[in-house]
Amino acid sequence: MVWVIIIIVALVVLVLGGLAYLYNKLVRYRNRVENAWHQIDVQLNRRADLIPNLVETVKGYASHEKETFEQVTQARAALVNAKSVGESAQAEGMLGQALKSLFAVAEAYPELKANQNFLALQEELSGTENKIAYARQFYNDSVMAYDIARQRFPANLVAGMFGFKEEREYFEPETPEAREVPKVSFS
Repeated sequence: MVWVIIIIVALVVLVLGGLAYLYNKLVRYRNRVENAWHQIDVQLNRRADLIPNLVETVKGYASHEKETFEQVTQARAALVNAKSVGESAQAEGMLGQALKSLFAVAEAYPELKANQNFLALQEELSGTENKIAYARQFYNDSVMAYDIARQRFPANLVAGMFGFKEEREYFEPETPEAREVPKVSFS
């Protein structure tokens, strides 16, 4: 009789330990997704912070390109005010298109292309674009890992019991044009 009680207690401890392990694993993956999203947000804000300086530099050479400057400013504002992954992806696409227009304007001004401030901003923006691409990839990988962990048996039972039901949105460009990285090199 004592052995039966010991076996039952051991099984209960084993089941509870397994539940705790699966719960903690789901928490870790959920937090990794949240952190990855915040890393994208940091890089998008960094790029948004570079835009006013870039616009002001180009304005000094091409003040008559008001429509292009307004498009860049509106796209930047949309990105800064985006509240969800989808909104951020859409705003990033708009900003990418606006930056293409801005750089097209800059192409027409050789003295601007030689300006050291413009070149430094261009280099910093290029580095930021690379960081955004990496952060986006890491975020999407984290979402995939979380979804897999949530959907596998027996973790799906734990996920259902403890509210890990939310689907996470992948960060994907809204348009085919947005899938292209804005060209920031004039050489």
